[in-house]
Amino acid sequence: MLTLRSLAFNFVFYVNLIVQMIVWTPYYFLSPRHRAWFVPKFWSRTSMWLYDKMALTKNDITGIENLPEGSFILAPKHQSFWDAIAFYPYLEDPLYILKRELTWIPFFGWYIMKMRMIPVDRGSRSKALKAVVNATKEEMARNPRQLIIYPEGTRRPPGAEPSYKYGIVEIYAQLGVPVVPVAHVAGLYWPRRKFLRYPGTIKARFLPPIPPGLDKEEFMRRLVGETEAACDQMLVEAAQGPNPPPMPPTAAKRLAELGAAKA
Repeated sequence: MLTLRSLAFNFVFYVNLIVQMIVWTPYYFLSPRHRAWFVPKFWSRTSMWLYDKMALTKNDITGIENLPEGSFILAPKHQSFWDAIAFYPYLEDPLYILKRELTWIPFFGWYIMKMRMIPVDRGSRSKALKAVVNATKEEMARNPRQLIIYPEGTRRPPGAEPSYKYGIVEIYAQLGVPVVPVAHVAGLYWPRRKFLRYPGTIKARFLPPIPPGLDKEEFMRRLVGETEAACDQMLVEAAQGPNPPPMPPTAAKRLAELGAAKA
């Protein structure tokens, strides 16, 4: 049943994406940008509803009171495709940094450019970072926006040793806005590079914002420490729950480390 549910959900998930992208096209492109945001947020909500009903995986996202008004940086853990779509409904005007090649994809790329996302050319990291900062400043000067950055860059399995990149430190220092860390262990239920979708409840939490103006080292210490502590707690809760999902080697290793430290 797990395999059948996973196959069915994956199929319907992408059909839902394609159908909505086509059906909503007139409204999306003829509406002002702030109204057009209804479309991707509606798609996010329907995707999570399908995930619940077909894969039997619920979402429990808390800490909404920690989201500041106006512009800020959202810094989620990156473990699966789930964390790329689940937070849209909670943000007023999300802003992504993405590879320019994505904007060349028919329909998908047009949708991206409508929302004034920030495409980046591959090449020098220093030049790319400077371009990102300048473009983000321009966007936040126009309207309050919420920049979504994955501090570890690429998707990592639950429980893996932290690998935070320095780019977010530079962006934090130059933008001068709060950073909201987001903790979750969605990779236990929607694993990266696998089609299986395990039942249960994905818990995610918007943590208290880290204020602007901190020393770079202090900011990184707080970002890593607060995010990883919350993720460790969620990992333990998931493992000790009534119907725990399979634990990948990284998660099993981390649980053993936490158990040894507590003993």
